[in-house]
Parts: sequence; structure tokens; C-alpha cells
Amino acid sequence: MGETWHHGLVARWWAEFEEGGAEVDYFRRFVEDGQPALDVACGTGRLLVPYLRAGLDVDGCDVSADMVALCRERAEREGLTPTLWVQPMHELDPPRSYRTIFVCGGFGLGSSREEDAEALARFLRHLQPGGALVLDNEVPYAKERLWSRWPKGKRDDLPTPWGGPAERRRARDGAEYGLQSRLVELDPLEQRATMELRASRWRDGVLDAQEEHRLTMNLYFEHELELMLERAGFVDVLVHGDHAPVEPTADSDFVVFVARRPL
Repeated sequence: MGETWHHGLVARWWAEFEEGGAEVDYFRRFVEDGQPALDVACGTGRLLVPYLRAGLDVDGCDVSADMVALCRERAEREGLTPTLWVQPMHELDPPRSYRTIFVCGGFGLGSSREEDAEALARFLRHLQPGGALVLDNEVPYAKERLWSRWPKGKRDDLPTPWGGPAERRRARDGAEYGLQSRLVELDPLEQRATMELRASRWRDGVLDAQEEHRLTMNLYFEHELELMLERAGFVDVLVHGDHAPVEPTADSDFVVFVARRPL
């Protein structure tokens, strides 16, 4: 298993500042049409908590215990008591089966390709017959700073420097948080990248905590993931672009797969 950076100060950043986005409404339609639902890689509840607030029947799991704890805190502040647990997706073993399983921004992070294939098999196993898997994937060429490193000779200076100081953002407790990232490794043959994230916290203008975490990412293209879904046993695979019910184009940053467990 690889590494993820969704812990400690990074998890706190997500809890404080990651809200909204087109993904919330996009995935909500599938959850409304197919409950109960499971939010895999639920993080600190960016999608999960609004769905619970709307009365939808949704559980959540994540590989990061810090993320799950912060998600629970966020839900409890609104009087909600979700079913949450800590588990990597390739070991998924939920307490019930689901009409919808969705993964937003988590597939291929901190895992091997074999574990990703196992995760798809687990999703199929824990869907009810006819149920839907909705899984998004950022295309490898979406970010220019990463894509520009694929050609030979463009990776000789890795890891890249950290760059300038992190932009600070003030949290509810008055502390300021900042993030910096850099590319450490890229293997185009394996379609695998390693990023490093530095998270910092200031109190009263004084730096009082700093952490560095690594994230390994498996990079997938559209047709590759379609074949993986079909090999796992999914049928009726549809592909959408950029979290909207439209066909993807060459300019789409994300492709979203909607696949069914056979009846």
C-alpha cells in the first residue's frame, strides 16, 4: 500500500476549508435515486454531511482515522449521527449492502494497481443487484505542472522545490493554516506520481506546528478504467465529463463513471 497525506494538519485543513463544489449536486442525484448509499473516501464530510442534512440514507468510510473523526465532529455539530468507519477501499467490508456506492476524488490514491482492482471488486460485491457505482477520476493531463513532466528529460530535476511561502487561511479557532505541495517522483511507464505536502499552522502569528506528508497516485486514462470496470463485472458503463450529465471531451479535467451491478 502507498502513502496518503490526509492526516493531521492536512485533515484539519480539509475540515475547515473544503466545502461545496459541483460534485455535491452531481453525486446527490444518484444518492437520491438509490438509497442506502455509501460515500467511500468520505474525508471530512464535504458531500456526506450535506446529504445527511437533507435526510438521505448515507454511510461513510475513509482510510484516514483523522478524516473520519473530523467528519463525525462536523456531523454531530448539526445533530447528525452517521455510520462511519476507517477502512481502505480495497478492504471494504461494510455493515450492509447499498443501492449506490460513490467515490469522489479518492480512487487510486495511496494504493497499488492491484489494490485498485480489488477495490472495484469490493464495490461490486457490496452493491445490491442493479445498484450503481459512481466513481470520478482526474485525467492525467488535467494539471499542466504534472503532465509537462511526462516526456524524457523533463524529470531530471525532481523533486521540485517548495516554492514561495504558503498562503495562510484563518480557521474558526483563530489559527491560520497553510499548504504547500511539490512533485517528488513521476514514472510515466507505471503511470504513478508521488507528491509531497507541507502543512503549517500559526497561532498569534507564530508558527507552532508543521508536518510533511506524501501521497502516491495511480494515474488512469478513460478507456483504461472502463476496461477495469468491465473486468470487475460491472455492466452498462456510462461516462460523464466534469461532474455534469454530459459526455466528456478532450478538455474535461474529470471523467465520471456510472456503472451497474448486473441484476
